[in-house]
Amino acid sequence: MIGSGRHFNVNGFLKKLKEIRGCIIADIESFPDVPFWIVPIKYVKKWWSSGDLGETTKISRKQAATLIKAIAL
Repeated sequence: MIGSGRHFNVNGFLKKLKEIRGCIIADIESFPDVPFWIVPIKYVKKWWSSGDLGETTKISRKQAATLIKAIAL
């Protein structure tokens, strides 16, 4: 969906949401001690529906941190 020569595909994203149970989010900017969170799919769907993930799910590190803190994983 995202990568060299690829564009975000909303239908593909929505299909993927039906196939997975959650997402693993990692803060790679903290390397070598990389914190990570396992986020249940219900939160990802909620963030998408509310517009918190933007139009292409590409959000800032600050926005990601805010969303993760709000669900207190």
